[in-house]
Amino acid sequence: MNSPTLRFAPLILLLLSACGTVKSPGTEALYGNAWELEYLSGPRIAFEGLFPDTKPQISFEKGIGYVIGNSGCNGYRAPYELKGQKIQFGQPGPSTLMYCGEGENHFRAIIQKVDGWRLTEAGKLELLLGDIPMMRFKKASPQ
Repeated sequence: MNSPTLRFAPLILLLLSACGTVKSPGTEALYGNAWELEYLSGPRIAFEGLFPDTKPQISFEKGIGYVIGNSGCNGYRAPYELKGQKIQFGQPGPSTLMYCGEGENHFRAIIQKVDGWRLTEAGKLELLLGDIPMMRFKKASPQ
């Protein structure tokens, strides 16, 4: 007996399996380049006013559990832990001590609060607090 249900069973199974294969980017996408900050949640000062000269950058060092970069003008190194789409940053270690305005303080405070990450369809890295983007980075231009 060839009922309509049996004829469409393979198609139904294919559709159901396709719905369950939403792929999230692997952590490999984080490595191999520097990310430059282009958005920072919180401060009421315009982004360009917070970082008039140098935009903060972050680079994920694979295998050693540290990020390195600059937070506006001072360099930093901080531990991080990744578990799937969850991320947690530790306290930045020793840094240079130049005063460069309030942008750096906001950057360092917010990065300590984030608990997740995602890549957008446009290839931007967002660091999240819950589902809310707190920081957004673009791939930095090679120098």
